[in-house]
Amino acid sequence: MLEVSNIDTFYGKMQALWGVSLRVDEAEIVALIGANGAGKTTLLNTISGLLRPASGSVEFLGKRIDGLTPHSIVELGISHVPEGRKLFADMSVRENLEMGAYTSGAWKNKAETREQVYQIFPALKEREKQLARTLSGGEQQMLAMGRGLMAKPKLCMFDEPSFGLAPMLLLEVFQVIEALREQGITILLIEQNVRRTLEISDRAYVLENGRVVLEGESKELLQEELVKKAYLGL
Repeated sequence: MLEVSNIDTFYGKMQALWGVSLRVDEAEIVALIGANGAGKTTLLNTISGLLRPASGSVEFLGKRIDGLTPHSIVELGISHVPEGRKLFADMSVRENLEMGAYTSGAWKNKAETREQVYQIFPALKEREKQLARTLSGGEQQMLAMGRGLMAKPKLCMFDEPSFGLAPMLLLEVFQVIEALREQGITILLIEQNVRRTLEISDRAYVLENGRVVLEGESKELLQEELVKKAYLGL
């Protein structure tokens, strides 16, 4: 579904990604693992068109997308739920959700999709008229994820969805991600809880200093000494 090939990405003159390649197959959960500053968020921003690679390519469903605008990439079926939620604080829950359905195809079915989001996150239905800034941290994360789903994506990219959440809410976030995969949505996931992420994902890539240093099936990476020492505390 997604093929990233040898991309180099820069912030001005500073290089952040060095020859990064990865693939995501349909109906997979693929994890990106690495310390803060390793390049994980930069990689998602490059895929979604917020940054353009200096070299290399990004293909989605056989179409090259690394020269497209972010909204064109959303139209093709990629939704990006950024780190830190990035909600419209003074808009209601419903208004935030509808902002996620701005593409032509999603807008026609926004009422139906909104009800599907409410089934996944019942708390949002109860708070439909509340301003986003009045929600708890967990509810705000639900809203950010729900807004991403309003675009009816084929591939959803989540950047640290459990950041700052209580353990019980963290468990709920992982359950939702697994449920989305069961519904046919492919997932590319950045998550600080490495053990749980490797337990629910199919494959994973480890980034260090802007480079992929390890990749493979998640269950096998759980046994890798590098992963154990650096990310599992073993």
